[in-house]
Amino acid sequence: MLVIDISMNSLTGSIPQSFGNLTELQEFQLSLNQVSGEIPAQLGKCQKLTHIELDNNQISGSIPPEIGNLSNLTLFYLWQNRLEGNIPSSISNCQNLEAIDLSQNGLVGPIPKGVFQLKKLNKLLLLSNNLSGEIPSEIGNCSSLIRFRANNNKVAGTIPPQIGNLKNLNFLDLGSNRIAGNISEGISGCQNLTFFDLHSNAIFGNLPQSLNKLVSLQFVDFSDNLIEGTLSASLGSLGSLTKLILSKNKLSGSIPNQLDSCSKLQLLDLSGNQLSGNIPSSIGKIPSLEIALNLSMNQLNGEIPSEFTGLTKIAILDFSYNHLSGDLQHLAALPNLVVLNVSHNNFSSHVPDTPFFSKLPLSVLTGNPALCFSDNQCDDDDKRVRRMTTARVAMVVLLCTACALLLAALYIILGSKKHCRGAHECDSDDDLEISPPWEVTLYQKLDLSIADVARSLIASNVIGQGRSGVVYKVVIPSGLMIAVKRFNSAEKISAASFSSEIATLATIRHQNIVRLLGWGANLKTNLLFYDYMANGTLGALLHEGDGAGLVEWEMRFKIALGVAEGLAYLHHDCVPPILHRDVKSHNILLGDQYEAFLADFGLARVVEDEHGSFSANPQFAGSYGYIAPDHLKSKKDPVEILDTKLQGHPDTQIQEMLQALGISLLCTSNRAEDRPTMKDVAVLLREIRQEPIGGSDAHKPTNKSLKMTETNPSYSSSSVTPAQMPMLQQGSSRCSLAYSSSSPSITSSATQ
Repeated sequence: MLVIDISMNSLTGSIPQSFGNLTELQEFQLSLNQVSGEIPAQLGKCQKLTHIELDNNQISGSIPPEIGNLSNLTLFYLWQNRLEGNIPSSISNCQNLEAIDLSQNGLVGPIPKGVFQLKKLNKLLLLSNNLSGEIPSEIGNCSSLIRFRANNNKVAGTIPPQIGNLKNLNFLDLGSNRIAGNISEGISGCQNLTFFDLHSNAIFGNLPQSLNKLVSLQFVDFSDNLIEGTLSASLGSLGSLTKLILSKNKLSGSIPNQLDSCSKLQLLDLSGNQLSGNIPSSIGKIPSLEIALNLSMNQLNGEIPSEFTGLTKIAILDFSYNHLSGDLQHLAALPNLVVLNVSHNNFSSHVPDTPFFSKLPLSVLTGNPALCFSDNQCDDDDKRVRRMTTARVAMVVLLCTACALLLAALYIILGSKKHCRGAHECDSDDDLEISPPWEVTLYQKLDLSIADVARSLIASNVIGQGRSGVVYKVVIPSGLMIAVKRFNSAEKISAASFSSEIATLATIRHQNIVRLLGWGANLKTNLLFYDYMANGTLGALLHEGDGAGLVEWEMRFKIALGVAEGLAYLHHDCVPPILHRDVKSHNILLGDQYEAFLADFGLARVVEDEHGSFSANPQFAGSYGYIAPDHLKSKKDPVEILDTKLQGHPDTQIQEMLQALGISLLCTSNRAEDRPTMKDVAVLLREIRQEPIGGSDAHKPTNKSLKMTETNPSYSSSSVTPAQMPMLQQGSSRCSLAYSSSSPSITSSATQ
């Protein structure tokens, strides 16, 4: 027997010691089961073994040192088990090893020096264990190493300068450890480094001057350390940088003007330092700055530069706890701003009179004594008198207008009732429900007349219908087509759904979540305004019409990944997390290029337990067959097997389909603790399409290749978010926007 592949089943029990008698065995794949017990030492007799994949089980005990007898071993995966003890030093005898993943166990002790003597090793993943000791200087001998990840351990000591010998190193992830000392200037030798994470350690000293030589860097997170000194102007030479996070350090001096040369920068977090001087106007010229700019808790002064009016994509701005002055007018017209905090500065003048500013909680504006709100008296006496006179006139005009509108409404209602009594074919409630007065709030700039919208809510414009209301296609005066959801009146569930959608969608933005444009309400009718999706729902695409189900695999995969990314954003990048609770094909909208958009958040709820996790058991909600499996009373899992319309595709695509099916099976486990998080699912799906580089046999795709992924939620580079930023917005959930803008290159490097 050459290959044993019994992965992705529900096998229990332990691995038989008799497997050691299979001396011709080359591949042993037992991933994604419920196998327990220990790894039998007898496997050391199977000296032709090239692959051992026992990940995602409940295997305990220690790693047997007899593994060192397997001189042909190229791939060794034991991640997500219950292993304890040390990593055996004998593993260094496996000279052909190319990939090791021991993440998410309880391993202790140091990383054996011999591991770094393995000349072919390109992937070493040790995340989320209890490893200690120091990183040995022998790491410089591991010349083929591409990815080294030991996040969330207890590794101490310093980063050895020999790490600069690793010319192929692409991913260096040592966050959440106990590493101290300086970052060696020798790091510049890692010429292909794209991901560099040292957050939450005890790094001190200055940033290395040679950092600017790492021109491939895309992601840098040195937050929560003791780094001091000034920011070098040479940071501007990092032209590939998309995310720079240096918060919670001891950096001082001014912010360099040259940062505008980082033209791809999407997120800049310099909060919690001792930076001083003015905010450089050049920051307002960074074209891609769209996720967040956090300069809070520093000693910055001066005014907000006028160039900040050019930050038309920015979603989060935090200038709180500085010494900034001037007014806020340069922020008044930023169309995509979602979160703003300017508290505890010296801003003055009036708060801009815009819908966005009017809805900001006072907590994000407080601490500015000279800042004038609508009820502040910050003008001189003459101005105050003029303002009061103007207010009285305006009040009289408004009262007269309101009376006129009321009389007109009564006339329309009474007239329609007479007409209905004569024709016996209309419902007076319909006219009452669309009558004024209306309260309207828009989150985007729209040329929208509520009267025009109300007149378009007719049967011929209906494009969808659900339990809480009807969705219409409406063309507004500018020619833009939008979708309007009209909620059923006089139903408590509809009112709750309306409130839930506003509370959820008004404060979040993501490329795979439908955009809420605004809302309108009168005494009996509630309306929500969304982007219109010309290609309808996924449910209609798959199950309705003459071409039902004739959807190519490429499109299906793109939609599945988009849904996973959207849900991962809700679950992991929103604080507190948000549960959709009604994910189904008819609640997935399709854009012009068939991009997936999650919709219908009427049943959504935030998770507000004391840990901010999913330990709470939410009440039953959703559509049967699409809810979490632990809510199901049937003994059958809600699994759909491969669509027969997809048969006959190339083997590579069939392989991808099987891998995707394997991921879906993971999601349907009856035990919640066995199901992967949505961030894990997104990483797993991306792994299907982005196999590790190098072309080695150790990374060859198999129908179980989803086992070659890193599944801790923190593994994906796109999981790094501005959630660490102290930007609080009372009364609403706050989400990072890292997923909505993460660059493809970052995502790619996270899965190699």
